[in-house]
Amino acid sequence: MRNVLILSIMVLAAGMAAAQEEPARTFPSTPADTARDVPIPSATATQGDFPEGAAGATTSLPELPSAIPLVDLSVRSPQDGKEVAFSLQLLLLLTVLSLAPSIIILVTSFLRISIVLDFVKRALSLQQVPPGQVLMGIAFFLTLFIMWPTFEEAYDKGIKPMMDGQLSVTEAYQEAEKPFRLFMYAQMKNDPANIRLFMDMRGLGKPATLADVPTYVLVPAFILNELTVAFKIGILLYIPFIIIDMVVASTLMSMGMIMLPPVMISTPFKLILFVLVDGWGLMTRQLVESFLRYLQ
Repeated sequence: MRNVLILSIMVLAAGMAAAQEEPARTFPSTPADTARDVPIPSATATQGDFPEGAAGATTSLPELPSAIPLVDLSVRSPQDGKEVAFSLQLLLLLTVLSLAPSIIILVTSFLRISIVLDFVKRALSLQQVPPGQVLMGIAFFLTLFIMWPTFEEAYDKGIKPMMDGQLSVTEAYQEAEKPFRLFMYAQMKNDPANIRLFMDMRGLGKPATLADVPTYVLVPAFILNELTVAFKIGILLYIPFIIIDMVVASTLMSMGMIMLPPVMISTPFKLILFVLVDGWGLMTRQLVESFLRYLQ
């Protein structure tokens, strides 16, 4: 045991002496395979500009112009009354554009069509089909189909002359407003009760012509008229489907199947009836004709 210990001490001492005799190696600051000497050609350089073995400044990238334009906005005080009027007109235009969706909904056929389509979906006891976005899309394009002559007249008589510099903003607004006023009044000419209601609440006298009815009176009267007509159509649509629900519920009660929801049985029969009578076609035709018959 003593001999083994002495031998181990001798081997350890020999190793330490060999380590002291070997010179210390320094770690390189950059790896040997660095790419700092690899030439990178620029956009205007040729092959002769980079001789073999060249090193140093060959890694610089070409300076490219910035593709992002500089936007500079400056705010200053108006110099005369025309600039003040233009600023107010621009503010009014931005306000109208922000309210454009609400205006389109309230002064066109969109309100009645969207309500009727929602009534059809509820009458058929459908929850997710068709989706609400699809119904709004159908209502939107039906509105374009019905209101296209009105839009064209408003553009030709109001917007286009203003863009050509023939009309001022006020005159263009008055000209573009006339087709919409005629459309709204045409839907209420057989039942002007809503017009009388708002004229009385405002304290205005009996109008002799349509020109005597202000637009701020005509628009809410038209909205109430559209809601009333849409609810009347919805009631007529509900009647046949309610009868199917009553028949199915009575049949299930007589058979003792109280726990079975009647909607599960009646919904297929409603869909079969709606498809057999071409419900979408009939409803679309009647909706369009309910507007067009008063415009002729």
